[in-house]
Amino acid sequence: MTESTIDHAQVRIHPPVLTLLHVIAAFLLNWLLPFPKVMPVWVSWFGILLVVAGLALAFTAINQFRKKHTTVSPHGSVSMVVRDGPYRFTRNPIYLGFFCTLIGFPLALGTYWGIVLSPVFILSMSALVIQHEETYLEDKFRDVYTSYKSRVRRWL
Repeated sequence: MTESTIDHAQVRIHPPVLTLLHVIAAFLLNWLLPFPKVMPVWVSWFGILLVVAGLALAFTAINQFRKKHTTVSPHGSVSMVVRDGPYRFTRNPIYLGFFCTLIGFPLALGTYWGIVLSPVFILSMSALVIQHEETYLEDKFRDVYTSYKSRVRRWL
C-alpha cells in the first residue's frame, strides 16, 4: 500500500500504551529511587481528583467522536474534525486527560515520579502521536483543520 492510499495517521505508538508505559516508569522509578520526603495526605487526595478529572475529560472527548460518528483510533480513517465539547478548548483533550492520569495516579499512590515524568510524556506524545495526527488531519481536511488549529491550542 502506498503512502497516498493510507487514510490514517502514521502514529508511532498507540496513545494509551504510551501513557501506560509512563505510569509504569513512574512506579519503577519510585521503586528504584524513592523520594525521601513523606507525601502529605492531601497530595494523595489531589492525585485521586486528577485521575477522576482526567478520565472524565478523556471519556467526554471520546463521546464527542461517537456523537459525530467518526473514529477515535489514530489508526482509523477520520471522517470529520471534531470541534465540539472539550475540543473547543484543547485540540487533544484525550491526551490531556491521560496527562492528568499520569500525574494523579502516582500521586494517589504516594510518589511524585508522575510529575517528574510529565515533560517526557508531553514530548513523547507530541513527537510520536500528535505530530503525525496533525499532519494527517491537515492533509485530509486542509483549511478546516488549519483554521481550527489556529483558534484552539494543542494542550491548554
